[in-house]
Amino acid sequence: MSFSLTTWNINSVRLRMPLVQDFLKAKGPDVLCLQETKCENDSFPMAAFRKAGYEHAAIHGQKGYHGVAILSKLPLSMIDRRDYCNMGDSRHVSAIVEPEKGRRIRVHNFYVPAGGDEPDPEINPKFAHKLKFLDEMRLLHAEAERHAGVSTILVGDLNIAPLETDVWSHKQLLKVVSHTPIETETLLDIQSSGAWVDLMREFIPPSEKIYTWWSYRAKDWKAANRGRRLDHIWSSADLAPALASIEVLGAARGWERPSDHVPVTAAFQLRTAQ
Repeated sequence: MSFSLTTWNINSVRLRMPLVQDFLKAKGPDVLCLQETKCENDSFPMAAFRKAGYEHAAIHGQKGYHGVAILSKLPLSMIDRRDYCNMGDSRHVSAIVEPEKGRRIRVHNFYVPAGGDEPDPEINPKFAHKLKFLDEMRLLHAEAERHAGVSTILVGDLNIAPLETDVWSHKQLLKVVSHTPIETETLLDIQSSGAWVDLMREFIPPSEKIYTWWSYRAKDWKAANRGRRLDHIWSSADLAPALASIEVLGAARGWERPSDHVPVTAAFQLRTAQ
């Protein structure tokens, strides 16, 4: 059976709801994971999602900042919201989705701190926060619930472009937050130690460039094309063989009043659960 999931840093869900509605009408993933929703739970535009066919939601909101949400056509269960670093920020939510009877998948949705401008934790508290957040992510393992028959997908704006081909210029960005060695090495270690599979790089070879974010500061983002791959889709190893496609919808960056991130969708062809 087919199953699809999209991750998208929407940079204010209420402001960009028309774009979200158009995307859902055109693409219709089974699950949509949003980051930087920037609204409290009771202000989340749930009615519009229900109208679009997304009756189920796991929301972790915050007024004006951060915020993550999982919207689904399928029922969600065992919803969990973790306060990483005990900062009171809304940067994580997870839930179990069941694409078919007997096939259960835990979806983790993250918004990792950006880290500010200076990549030095001694003088930049935002960067120190980012590194601490990543350290706590090490505790999350892809096989954590396999004893209960649960596979795992981890998505979100992780605010790190780990590979040289995940940025427009490896050399020029080595001292720029999101591509510094301490960040890239830490993220790759989290992947390895947690037994995660980077699905985007399973489908698109590491030799090829991938960008999911283009700065608002560029006068002509498309011509400059100075992008970074900050948005990610990982999974437990059992789901990797079922991956059918990855779509990075770069055209979304050119929509009217867009987010600086674009939607990334993973589609699977799942074997019938035994």
